[in-house]
Amino acid sequence: MAANRRRGEVGAIIDGEARVLCLTLGALAELEDAFGAEDLAGLTRRFGSGQLAARDIVRILGAGLRGAGSSVSDEAVAAMRFEGGMAGAAALVAELLGAAFGEARSANP
Repeated sequence: MAANRRRGEVGAIIDGEARVLCLTLGALAELEDAFGAEDLAGLTRRFGSGQLAARDIVRILGAGLRGAGSSVSDEAVAAMRFEGGMAGAAALVAELLGAAFGEARSANP
């Protein structure tokens, strides 16, 4: 299954397998609970701080995998290998958040 960016999906190679991640409304609600955020604005402030711990990356990637239909626990995500290692996992989080919350668009189309 290929990722559809218009639906907020992001493709990744995880454990050597092509996977799709998506932060659906349910996945975002899950993250609000996990991070103790009151609302989406609080969640975006948290993510915008640039101060994410490894456990935060696991939670975000886990929510993205579950949002795309995978039945996977955060513990299983913590044991997964991401293309590009830790830097690849962090870049995947940034891409996933950009797809969910919108990315800055150039003023010159």
